[in-house]
Amino acid sequence: MNKKTIEKNNVLTIGELAEVSGTRLTTLKYYTELGILPFSQEGERLTRKYKEEEVLERLEEIKKLKEKRLTIKEIIEFFKRKTIG
Repeated sequence: MNKKTIEKNNVLTIGELAEVSGTRLTTLKYYTELGILPFSQEGERLTRKYKEEEVLERLEEIKKLKEKRLTIKEIIEFFKRKTIG
């Protein structure tokens, strides 16, 4: 990932996250809809906000799981188990 130097605990929009992580916007939307990318949604416009450090770590985890040839269903289950356990 080609991370830019940005403050810790920075909150990003999905567009900013795409730029910082080097991940396609459509991929980020897909992961968000699947529930494997953590976000908060506040304010009038209900813009999704991502905590930079947390979401970049999650994207790295997803990348590693994909490299191990896990299916998207298996990746979703992995994060469900991780949340429960």
